[in-house]
Amino acid sequence: MPKLEIIEGADDGAIAAWFAERLRAALATSPDDIAITVPGGSTPFPIFDRLAQMDLPWHRISVWPGDDRIVDEDHPASNVGKIRARLEPVGARVVALTEEARPPHFAVAWLGMGGDGHIASLFPNTDPQIDDPREIRRLTPDPLPPEAPFDRLSLTIPALTDSDELMFVIRGADKRAVFDAAVKGEHDLPVARLLRAARHKVTCFC
Repeated sequence: MPKLEIIEGADDGAIAAWFAERLRAALATSPDDIAITVPGGSTPFPIFDRLAQMDLPWHRISVWPGDDRIVDEDHPASNVGKIRARLEPVGARVVALTEEARPPHFAVAWLGMGGDGHIASLFPNTDPQIDDPREIRRLTPDPLPPEAPFDRLSLTIPALTDSDELMFVIRGADKRAVFDAAVKGEHDLPVARLLRAARHKVTCFC
């Protein structure tokens, strides 16, 4: 298990400020552009809105969704469409997932987690492996979430851990209990597998 930092009680503004500092630090270490991966769902978008207002060199940052529903980008369930709407106007390059895409090394991999322990679209039924030879997989959650009953494209555990650090934003006592149990090795849900495979620092805003 890598170094883990738990930050409790942070609001969207504090999380955005922390993330912006991590981006600045990554950009300062190299003249090259950087890439990040970010989650979908409802939690991150208010944070993206705050990040878009910050003075960051977005033209040097590529943004990859960690997963997406296989729908048109203008569909309400599309992660990449909503990410584009927020971050492309300020200069970020937002990259849509495809089965043929080759994800880069990420400066930060930002993840959410479901109550069933899934991360990205690596649901328990998909049996994600820490040594998956693929970087992106097409998957069907079972059961399909009723709010988004679509097949998915998802970064795999090796693609997510090919990063300088991992970050979680987890809201709710039930999800926190699942995350804490994963840290303790008390189950083998996807989040626990990811944490076992992680090589660098993990920060969790809980």
